[in-house]
Amino acid sequence: MHLLGKALPVLVVSAAFSLSAQAADVQLGEKLHQDNCISCHVSMAGGDGSGLYTREDRRVTSFDSLVTQVNRCNVNLGVGWFDDEVEAVAAYLNANYYQF
Repeated sequence: MHLLGKALPVLVVSAAFSLSAQAADVQLGEKLHQDNCISCHVSMAGGDGSGLYTREDRRVTSFDSLVTQVNRCNVNLGVGWFDDEVEAVAAYLNANYYQF
């Protein structure tokens, strides 16, 4: 059997797991965002708080800077998220607002 034929099932399973893990990250990120971010963002931007993400002069210009900003809030507000939780919130925000 050709090497690619042997590797293809592994690649398909790996890709499916990766997509599933990303979806779980986005769901976790949405919950963490809802529980910890909305009230502050509403007080800053009004409405539902999403104006911070959609404003024309937003400071976040890449996925890396998004992770950095989420972590900045995490540290400054003492939320106590682990790195994977910071990345989950960034994944949620990216999927719903930024699309880097």
